[in-house]
Amino acid sequence: MIAIDINGRSRSVDATPETPLLYVLRDNLKLNGAKYGCGLGQCGACTVLLDGKPVFSCLTPVGSLAGRRVRTIESLGTEASPSPLQRAFIDEQAAQCGYCSAGMVMRAQALLETNPGASDTEIRARMQTNLCRCGTHMRILRAVRRAAAALGSASASPPQAGMRDGAVK
Repeated sequence: MIAIDINGRSRSVDATPETPLLYVLRDNLKLNGAKYGCGLGQCGACTVLLDGKPVFSCLTPVGSLAGRRVRTIESLGTEASPSPLQRAFIDEQAAQCGYCSAGMVMRAQALLETNPGASDTEIRARMQTNLCRCGTHMRILRAVRRAAAALGSASASPPQAGMRDGAVK
């Protein structure tokens, strides 16, 4: 048994130390927000926060988590009461298929917690690790800016030009 702190709660899981955190979250703990995308740390669909920093849960062995804190999308809000960032994603219609959304939200959450007044350039730089095949990158940028404004930390100015070809530039 391996003890890990997930969303502020100590949980024991029956897994080998090299088992990817993503599998433990989904299979053992039934926390299905993080998605299996590529399994190679190249798409970001599985992004969670580890001690406040975004990581690919598909590459994070559960045995490396002793004494560390893991947060998943399930820690932010509920359907009835979404967090400001989740509300902004909804309001900006920043998800089409929704597969990448949890990873996008968690990466943006880490950004807003460390740099709530991030510029568009900083948002793009931090979010470029996560991919959206639907091409909603401009909406995602607007959602992060909206959430920052809702948190009272940034102006609600529209995003600057510079995103193209479905990638955060």
